Amino acid sequence: MVVSASEDPSNNDNAINALSGEEIHQLLKAREDRYDGVEVDVENMHNDVRRFASSLKASITHWARQGKKGVWIKVAKEQAKLVPVAIEEGFWYHHAEPSYVMLVLWIPKTPCTIPDNASHQVGIAAFVYNSKGEVLVVQEKCGPYKDSGLWKMPTGRIKQGEGIKEGAIREVREETGIDTEFIQVVGFRDGHNAPFGKSDLLFVCMLKPISFDIVIQDSEISAAKWMAVDEFAAQPKMQQSKLLKDIASVCVANMQGRCRGFSSIEIPSRKPSAFYCSAIDTE
Repeated sequence: MVVSASEDPSNNDNAINALSGEEIHQLLKAREDRYDGVEVDVENMHNDVRRFASSLKASITHWARQGKKGVWIKVAKEQAKLVPVAIEEGFWYHHAEPSYVMLVLWIPKTPCTIPDNASHQVGIAAFVYNSKGEVLVVQEKCGPYKDSGLWKMPTGRIKQGEGIKEGAIREVREETGIDTEFIQVVGFRDGHNAPFGKSDLLFVCMLKPISFDIVIQDSEISAAKWMAVDEFAAQPKMQQSKLLKDIASVCVANMQGRCRGFSSIEIPSRKPSAFYCSAIDTE
């Protein structure tokens, strides 16, 4: 996909005058970002390696003359043969998803301010309690607690684009078949040296059930049940781990009204978000 300079809104008169007609014709279609950079549109671009190499060289020269800084190119897996061309021009891998790889280039001879790829993975632990003073617990078929005998809270990873409370509700439903109502976040654990060199945030959430019939997830869960909260907290493996013991203590205290957590306030925006905070006393 190539466009003339007159069709590209990111061009300016000085940059156009500095280029020959042939160079102008070869410019890649791009849009300006908020940080003096550009995002290249190659989604529907041809896969001709030689034409892409020529267009990329001309475009980098053009962007440098414009004073642009970061250049982002999102290459779909069907366009994988374009990746070596960009690497040859100085681009590097920023991140990848199943359907694409994101490449980035820093043009000026100044320290690069492009942010690194996501540093943390985010998970939830769900403390689901009923009116009988029981907590929903599971035993896992895999993971660090496999065959340990520990009855634990449902846990899982938040998916891309998913909120904490939505992720907690989904994980409980997937693992146990129980539908829930989100109440609060009571705390979070900040850990490091997780897989792929990431850090790890685990948000501990309080939820109430709105259904009660357990249907376990056969692929990951070996058993699930309602357990008296005192029995849950008193498990030997729970008491032997300071982290598990502290999490259980805070959850029980919240259930009993002895501490408050953070409720979710939805923020109206074109990009959905939520603010988690403790309630403000009005008296």
